[in-house]
Amino acid sequence: MSKQQGNVQEPDINQLRKVRREKLKELQDNGRDPYQVMRYEATAHAADIKEHYDEMEGKHVSVAGRVMQKRVMGKASFCNVLDQSGGIQSYVARDSLGEEAYKEFKKLDIGDVVGLEGEVFKTKTGEISIHASAVKLLSKSLQILPEKFHGLTNTDIRYRQRYVDLIMNPEVRDTFIKRSHIISAIRRYLDGQGFLEVETPMLVSNAGGAAARPFETHFNALGEDFKLRISLELYLKRLIVGGLEKVYEIGRVFRNEGLDTRHNPEFTLMELYQAYTDYNGMMDLTENLYRHVAQEVLGTTTIVYNGVEMDLGKPFERITMIDAVKKYAGVDWNEVQTLEEARTLADKHHVEYEDRHKKGDILSLFFEEFAEEHLIQPTFVMDHPIEISPLTKKKPENPEYVERFEFFMNGWEMANAYSELNDPLDQRERFKAQEELLAQGDEEANTTDEDFLNALEIGMPPTGGIGFGIDRMCMLMTDAAAIRDVLLFPTMKSLDTDKKASKASTADRTEAEKPAEKIDFSKVKVEPLFEEMVDFDTFSKSDFRAVKVKACEAVKKSKKLLQFTLNDGTDTDRTILSGIHDYYEPEELVGKTLIAITNLPPRAMMGIDSCGMLISAIHEEEGEEKLHLLMVDDHIPAGAKLY
Repeated sequence: MSKQQGNVQEPDINQLRKVRREKLKELQDNGRDPYQVMRYEATAHAADIKEHYDEMEGKHVSVAGRVMQKRVMGKASFCNVLDQSGGIQSYVARDSLGEEAYKEFKKLDIGDVVGLEGEVFKTKTGEISIHASAVKLLSKSLQILPEKFHGLTNTDIRYRQRYVDLIMNPEVRDTFIKRSHIISAIRRYLDGQGFLEVETPMLVSNAGGAAARPFETHFNALGEDFKLRISLELYLKRLIVGGLEKVYEIGRVFRNEGLDTRHNPEFTLMELYQAYTDYNGMMDLTENLYRHVAQEVLGTTTIVYNGVEMDLGKPFERITMIDAVKKYAGVDWNEVQTLEEARTLADKHHVEYEDRHKKGDILSLFFEEFAEEHLIQPTFVMDHPIEISPLTKKKPENPEYVERFEFFMNGWEMANAYSELNDPLDQRERFKAQEELLAQGDEEANTTDEDFLNALEIGMPPTGGIGFGIDRMCMLMTDAAAIRDVLLFPTMKSLDTDKKASKASTADRTEAEKPAEKIDFSKVKVEPLFEEMVDFDTFSKSDFRAVKVKACEAVKKSKKLLQFTLNDGTDTDRTILSGIHDYYEPEELVGKTLIAITNLPPRAMMGIDSCGMLISAIHEEEGEEKLHLLMVDDHIPAGAKLY
């Protein structure tokens, strides 16, 4: 009995697909192939009809969209058609359509794309509708949409099949419409201020302008290796040298980093540069731009994100990095004179640093650990140390610091701006310092760009420049929880099934003939087993659980640490840091099922609480340490307990 009930509740999807294909064949055999329809003239959208009903009542309209609901009731039926603006109900009667056309209408499936025309009216229940006089099938849906009451909620499927997500979830459609309006509003504002929109190369021989590791590729025609750009900066500054006084670009940039709720390796950046101004001019522009966009797109200068109000109408706070660290960490960096003093303070406050870090780097680490999270309202953090700002003018009164600010909201960095360095001799020395960091293992350090230096030697006027993270701006203005929620097609790890399918054609026949891999353990050295006994009661208190990797990224300023965002079977994401970057790249771990101890007390690492420990196997082979993160079968659910 239960099996039969299950079959009623969950119909055979393959059988439903088969029925749809049979309907399509019947249409094609009868000369009514929907895929042969070339165009359909829609005269109105659903939202327009509803919003302007007083004007539209009684008028003949045509709409086009997807059938989302259908109720057949003998001689008359109702259906709901979804277009970009939303859905609208249609009353479909046999007497209005004709007997043959009504029969064809009854054969329509949920998901079919139709053109529908008729007269606008209100039903007895007061719902604005269209009394259909004609329905035309424009495209046949051969797949089955998710069940209407539960919709599409699986985030992995939503991101991979955004087209279904947009159909099933109106709030998702609204988010991306709003994103488009945000970008349009930015363009209108800057165009109104006299800026020129330009385009610069994505494939570059020298990826500079930011602290990030680039993606690399090979250009076959030229026989050269190229990189995907990590910034827009150096080419836009060349245009300032060329006499274009106000320029901006909105475009994709690419950084070979991890994935998390605020980072995607491919993201949208807007950079602008203005001659004859400085970072103070960029602060004024940022305030005005954010207010303009919020007012135009949202109709208010108050943003509510995750229940927290942020007021763009008030003057934005302006604070130096030194004052921010003093305010939130209780440390006065004006009193720190030497690197040794900085390290002593870092040790005292449990701020982790590396041997290569200088005094200014440690100040930045203090700021990240103690101040960032408090900067909820719009705030400019000014005057950064020179060590972390290789493209910025020094402050004349204090050359250890530069005229740079970062713009913060919600504890996030939203923009980064400089009084641009235009001294070619100073710039060459800064590049040299970056090359030294690169040699010390900093993969995010810049390399010397000789053509850019040549441009500076031609002469660049005093210039203010800024880079805006468009995706984070969209997150705040749409109340989106993750960056993937504002990217139509976020970067996703390929599904194993796709990989298997691509290899199947060449591997199937030879796989069975392959001998089992023989592993040589003769040179392996393992640590001696512990001799001290642990009683079972103590051991049983360690909670070992299967966890799924939702996101993984390299920890900023650390060469070894990876930060994992994990599903541990609860409703709350778990963060665990692990020093395994020498052995794994973050992106290869996303989606894996690992083992973790989940009941260890939180441990601060690089200012991030690590709540647990991932389990690895370590051995020594020919004098070299080898590490293998324990990965288990993906069929094991998150939260499964190990015994």
